[in-house]
Amino acid sequence: MLHNQEFVINAAGRKVPKIINGVPAVPYQGVGKYIPNAKKAAPPVCSSANYPLDGNKVVNDLKTALLKAGIRDGMTISTHHHFRDGDLVANVLFDVAAEIGVKNLRWFPSAAFPCHAPIIKHLESGVVQYIEGSMNGPLGDYCSAGKMRGLAVLRSHGGRYQAIQDGEVHVDIAVIAAPTADPFGNANGVTGPSACGLLGFALADAQYADRVIVVTDNLVDFPCYPWQIHGNLVDYVVKMDKIGEPSKIVSGTTEITKSPDRLLIAELAARFVAEAGIMKNGFSFQAGAGGTTLSFGIFLKELMQKAGVKARFVRGGSNKYLVQMLEEGLTDYILDGQTFDLDGIRSIRDNPRHITTSPFTSYNYHGKGNFASIVDVAVLGATEVDTNFNANVVTHSDGRLLHGIGGWQNCLFSKCTMLLFPSFRDRIPVIIDEVTTLTGPGELIDVIVTERGIAINPRRQDLLDALKTSSLPIRPINDIKNEIEDICGGKPARPEKGEKPVAVVKWVDGTILDTIWQVKDLRIEIK
Repeated sequence: MLHNQEFVINAAGRKVPKIINGVPAVPYQGVGKYIPNAKKAAPPVCSSANYPLDGNKVVNDLKTALLKAGIRDGMTISTHHHFRDGDLVANVLFDVAAEIGVKNLRWFPSAAFPCHAPIIKHLESGVVQYIEGSMNGPLGDYCSAGKMRGLAVLRSHGGRYQAIQDGEVHVDIAVIAAPTADPFGNANGVTGPSACGLLGFALADAQYADRVIVVTDNLVDFPCYPWQIHGNLVDYVVKMDKIGEPSKIVSGTTEITKSPDRLLIAELAARFVAEAGIMKNGFSFQAGAGGTTLSFGIFLKELMQKAGVKARFVRGGSNKYLVQMLEEGLTDYILDGQTFDLDGIRSIRDNPRHITTSPFTSYNYHGKGNFASIVDVAVLGATEVDTNFNANVVTHSDGRLLHGIGGWQNCLFSKCTMLLFPSFRDRIPVIIDEVTTLTGPGELIDVIVTERGIAINPRRQDLLDALKTSSLPIRPINDIKNEIEDICGGKPARPEKGEKPVAVVKWVDGTILDTIWQVKDLRIEIK
């Protein structure tokens, strides 16, 4: 049983399991302390003799493709999330798996969303044994209640690529939803009626999986170009009526905030970047897709225009606001990792200075460097931060699974990492003594910005010196915390954890950073 397994205390002082879903795990050892000594994984050698000489890999339907791919009990099946809450493939995939009669599958999505709630019935029936990927909404509650048969494993986008590349996760069958594809398997996400932008989160799956199935609703004659997925990596192509709803890639996160407090936070953060000397010709930044961080980009744009400053590049998730900066000449390039709205899709299709990237180039910690560490400032959010600047982005303050990690962990390696958040939510302080779930170590988090002040990590004496004469409300983190507690009526109650682990948080190097525990008395409705 999961709650009877052995645990160790890792370098962050967190209790983590020694074995995860039957596989020995390495506990977190500290930032930069774990150095692998191994070779990369490799897919099987294939022969062109086993594929149609005319290049036509189209089969009748997904069931046929899965059977040809050799689907069987216990396999790992992967999908990507570029459609976010508009994905129409994953649910069909597991309905077909249930029809075939397979059991105990491991689902390995790059992320899951509320639209994937129907997969709960397959978790209940045993078609899917457990999920190694982010979970929120109904799937998050299902896992938090201790219903899943295995431990969920939460990884960053770069950590997912690392896991596949390092052989930590072997993908048996990858199913890639592609808005446009040709019969050979070349595919992209920038054309067709279901265009979603990038397909970078499916890159590792295409490169390393034993079998690769491309599912499209826009089958075109060879060659499909640009090809973000190379047909040489693809085994079968399936035509479906519709694979996704592009309008739902927005998923409610890519609109600027209207909250006065959050607008103030965004403005303070932009001023900080300018007054700290980070905003200068040739600098770079990355901002998340939340309402506050989007607003930060707008305030920063105004400061850049006033100062006559141009960025060398900005990192996406792209959105209409970054696209405007590119088109107005405020940046030379967008280096895009995920497309967050329809303007981003148009731009990445039509503008050669809007460049597609992937977790391999941007975030893979087990590579010879990655783009994340080149970025001058990354502006992110958090659900909780403690007085040691440790942060949580995956659970509520009550311990319930809330978000995936996304690229958040990877962005912590920027030259300056800033977390923007309101000082309390629903009268619950966000700055606390110890985070409920550790997602990012405090030594990598440089600045937090709330409506009640800005706290700079004491490790960053350079930033403290640069801002010592600033009019910005820079305060010790404990002062801000104490003020928030006075407003909210004291320290928040700590969540009562169950004895059963339900998930683990991986660090970017594949080690185990923290454990997420069952939430007691969490009632869920299974439909």
